[in-house]
Amino acid sequence: MILRPVDYGEDAHHFLPSPGCFDKPGPMADPRIIAIELDDETFPTHAIAVDRERQVAIYDLLADNSFTPRRPTEKGFDGPYRVKLRVEEGRLAIDIADAGGTLLETIKLGLTRFRRAIKDYFAICESYFRALGDQQNPAHIETIDMARRGIHNGGAELLIECLENKVAIDFETARRLFTLIAALHLRG
Repeated sequence: MILRPVDYGEDAHHFLPSPGCFDKPGPMADPRIIAIELDDETFPTHAIAVDRERQVAIYDLLADNSFTPRRPTEKGFDGPYRVKLRVEEGRLAIDIADAGGTLLETIKLGLTRFRRAIKDYFAICESYFRALGDQQNPAHIETIDMARRGIHNGGAELLIECLENKVAIDFETARRLFTLIAALHLRG
């Protein structure tokens, strides 16, 4: 849009859009993930509970997320995005593509910083699922579930921090992505 000055008196200067600039609406920003692909070699199927967690995370992620990569936005592209998660040389690779599948960028993060959170998360998940299977006291199950959510939230906060200058994501998106990243550590 080109703005042109309009003089409404001695001290009042206003800017109006140039004629015709609103005739054709420009593309609307749509900063979200519309498709997520998990590398089959990186994400083998494991225990039913883990696979179920992964499926729920994908479903919830695609239903509602906020995802704004910094570099594509700087170049004028602001969504929607297709994302592929994979491991490359011991690092998490996040391939970000436009809606048509054209790769925009790949972000790589070291997985080492996530190991503690992932280990704690799956240890508490194991306790949680065991407590459910043993039909333990509901108060005990709720206590374990609160601890599980706390660890999960910590992993999401770590992911937000690691992506800070690369991708802007909201907390719920970070939680769902952390679930998928955690599945990386269950290989082999």
